Amino acid sequence: LISRLVDRALRPLFPDDYHAETFVTINLISAEKDIIPDALAGLAASAALAVSDIPFNGPISEVRVARINGRFIINPTAPELRESDIDLMVGATYDNILMVEGEMKEVSESDMIEALRVAHEAIKVHCRAQMEFADEAGKTTKREYCHETNNEELRKKIWAETYDKCYQVAKSLSADKHKRTDAFDNVLNEFLAQFTEEDAIDEIMVKRYYHEVHKEAARRLVLDEDVRLDGRKTDEIRPILCEIDPLPATHGSALFTRGETQSLTTVTLGTKLDEKIIDDVLTRGTEKFTLHYNFPPFSTGEARPARGISRREIGHGNLAHRALKNMLPPETENPYAVRVVSDILESNGSSSMATVCAGTLALMDAGIKLRKPVSGIAMGLISDSKTGKYAVLSDILGDEDHLGDMDFKVTGTRDGITATQMDIKVDGLSFEVLEKALDQAKRGRMHILGIMEQTIAEPRPDLKPHAPRIVMLTIPKEMIGALIGPGGKVIQEIQRETGTTIIVEEKNGYGDVNIFGENKDAITAALDWVKKIVAVP
Repeated sequence: LISRLVDRALRPLFPDDYHAETFVTINLISAEKDIIPDALAGLAASAALAVSDIPFNGPISEVRVARINGRFIINPTAPELRESDIDLMVGATYDNILMVEGEMKEVSESDMIEALRVAHEAIKVHCRAQMEFADEAGKTTKREYCHETNNEELRKKIWAETYDKCYQVAKSLSADKHKRTDAFDNVLNEFLAQFTEEDAIDEIMVKRYYHEVHKEAARRLVLDEDVRLDGRKTDEIRPILCEIDPLPATHGSALFTRGETQSLTTVTLGTKLDEKIIDDVLTRGTEKFTLHYNFPPFSTGEARPARGISRREIGHGNLAHRALKNMLPPETENPYAVRVVSDILESNGSSSMATVCAGTLALMDAGIKLRKPVSGIAMGLISDSKTGKYAVLSDILGDEDHLGDMDFKVTGTRDGITATQMDIKVDGLSFEVLEKALDQAKRGRMHILGIMEQTIAEPRPDLKPHAPRIVMLTIPKEMIGALIGPGGKVIQEIQRETGTTIIVEEKNGYGDVNIFGENKDAITAALDWVKKIVAVP
């Protein structure tokens, strides 16, 4: 996750024609208690590039910005972060914001913009220091390189013969991703058909130039005619279908479909023994709520095996986890370990946001008392630096993510933002454009929430009949020994005879007892047994 934070800020700053394998390795050599090291990784990586001869349009830096009692703090300590209602990581150059990732406790759009401003001011100080560092090291001159051969005649020929055809394909406004892809491929194949083997045409070069044509045609359609590849207006959201309980054997499930993106999400409930164990450099403990996101190759029509989980899947799952986690009920009201799994069955843009929506529906279907439903939307941007024209796009397609200038994901309730992730590929994105994107995203989120609430307006009053049950009770500290018995003899006998699982912990001078069983009769029998042991005459 930390590598992704750095990579997403650095990657757009390498020149387009620079293709040398370049690997930046960041090691945490030592760590001080309560100082969170991840915000320093971006600064470290950029500083290493600044004193190398690698061509790079940096420097950059990254900072975490938090807000405690209305006051913004840069790079807070771990205890400060626990008190904060904003946890936002921002990556930027001296002039431009490049990357944002974070979670919030239902804050307004204007608060988030202010957090970005505060972060950028701090980053400017880091960038100035690196510029001085590079001067001192004598590394202001970067290496010369030649990684591409170009053929300007061929480039002109491709633009002349394919641009109008490409524009017409873009203008055909097909909502079907595969038909549109095939149509763009046909234009390229028609162009290549005029050459014979004797012409010795460089197909890689042709494809590179054709990609420029394809990109420009799709972008001009939006900027000049205010219409998108699938025929939608800039602020229009694709048709949405929601369904709960499609899988009757699970503890909770939902199917969320938006256009050609579909998430099938399940909820499974467990005991304290099922909690995720955390053993990081500086944090140890357990987490009651986990979310996993699976992106199988068939979801985009790819024929390849699904082996290790990609860094992207980890990142998308983490974003959806952060969007939902602060809306889960407090521990006193929810004794369960909760695992949400989103399987993306089909994908054409913003599957992580579909995961947030499907996750909300599935948790409510499971009977988990979510404080408020959460929805998410991915925003895009297409801009022209020469004319200053730009268009903010709601609910982007995969093509618009690939061909556009921004991918800005925003999740939240009706009362505020809960998580965000943004990647920007262009220079000089103004705060005015960001404000417009956030405002448009809010309208989109409300529209999606309205549709979700028609399917299920509030959590089910009870768990599913086949969901496991947990009963919590508190016993006097001095009774813990009597309940466990010598060598665990008593508690093991109760568990064996009733078919339950009993977990006893000492907390705040009391015994905290959780009884977990597959049905009500088993739990009642175990509960009566425990009460007889700990009863004080």
